[in-house]
Amino acid sequence: MSNPLRLGIAGLGTVGVGVVRILESHADLLAKRAGRPIEITAISARSKGRDRGVDLSGFAWEDDPVVLATRDDVDVYVELMGGEDGPAKASTEAAIAAGKHVVTANKAMLAMHGQALAEQAEAGKTALKFEAAVAGGIPVIKALTEGLAGNQITRVMGVMNGTCNYILTRMENEGVPYDQVFADAQALGYLEADPNLDVGGIDAGHKLALLSSIAFGTKVNFAGVALEGIQRISTTDIEQARDMGFRIKLLGVSQLTGRGLEQRMQPCLVPVNSPLGQLENATNMVVLEGDAVGQVVLRGAGAGEGPTASAVMGDVMDIARGFSMSTFGQPATGLQDIQAAQASAPAAFYLRLTLKDAPGALHKITGALANAGVSIDRMRQYSHQDAAAPVLMVTHKTTRAELDHALDGIMATGVTLESPVAIRIEDV
Repeated sequence: MSNPLRLGIAGLGTVGVGVVRILESHADLLAKRAGRPIEITAISARSKGRDRGVDLSGFAWEDDPVVLATRDDVDVYVELMGGEDGPAKASTEAAIAAGKHVVTANKAMLAMHGQALAEQAEAGKTALKFEAAVAGGIPVIKALTEGLAGNQITRVMGVMNGTCNYILTRMENEGVPYDQVFADAQALGYLEADPNLDVGGIDAGHKLALLSSIAFGTKVNFAGVALEGIQRISTTDIEQARDMGFRIKLLGVSQLTGRGLEQRMQPCLVPVNSPLGQLENATNMVVLEGDAVGQVVLRGAGAGEGPTASAVMGDVMDIARGFSMSTFGQPATGLQDIQAAQASAPAAFYLRLTLKDAPGALHKITGALANAGVSIDRMRQYSHQDAAAPVLMVTHKTTRAELDHALDGIMATGVTLESPVAIRIEDV
């Protein structure tokens, strides 16, 4: 059998420990499948003395991940520390400069610096692989770059943040308000140290930007992702969406249009009987649409020790087998620098309004919509006991610009008690 493939792992949190466990439990199977042994030679983390539940005594220790990344006995640098810049970026650059292959789960680093890192890796003829950075255990990058390579991809959609899906699912199934479920998720450790990375759509937006690059052959443009979080979604919205045959999901959508690259990460209504509408709890789902294959649905665990470590090992196995591919599926120097779409495709919208219970209030609202060119498909008023009159509307298809004009007009009427909630209804 060939010489072993030697790994240096930086970051021994949940995912790093998961990689160690896979290598320990499946050593023989991995060697047979790769045609060579795969072993860890050196590791690095913030704390050397912490008990991580696995035996690390057989591996060399480095305090500095940059030193680890350039060791002579490391062939593949596995970066699992996270962070957009700092040690993660410095050690990744050092590894590539030293001729090492890199496997990473760091979506933030790649969303911000992926183009430069890919160009550096390809110039040095080393691999930079990141299956674990997008949708956890779902092999969506392999699907795009390999299985669907014969297709022109027309659209990418997905629920890519399990924490948000967990929050929305509990709000629906238990009727629990957002603030309470958010607190529960935080207590369970589901949220990032900065919760806005999750509930604000930033984490999922990083993933969408990476998938867009692979799907459409464009440079990674996270700045071009329109972001909207789930913080304003109420149990009322969820209940009314369900009554109309929809569920609310934090949905990422990317498509290349005549207006440029459209990338959106925002709450959307999706049909309850669609694959996305049936997704529960912390599970992720990515829907890929190609001109030859049609629609492909990939569903699985989007985070956690086992699923994410599984994705890391898939990349390691490719390197062990000598399988080589450009970072984003085609040479980084040839990726298009395409502008972000300034407007999204027209869609119907759900509107929730809280009006003053006063004569003529509803007439003023419908007038503001009409003045902006937005027509109403359905409308429902609800009984109430106080001065607040709840009204639900569904528009016909309209542009977001027209809707925003209408919302400005609604606020100017003086009959609303709070800002309207507008949620896109996505065709899936």
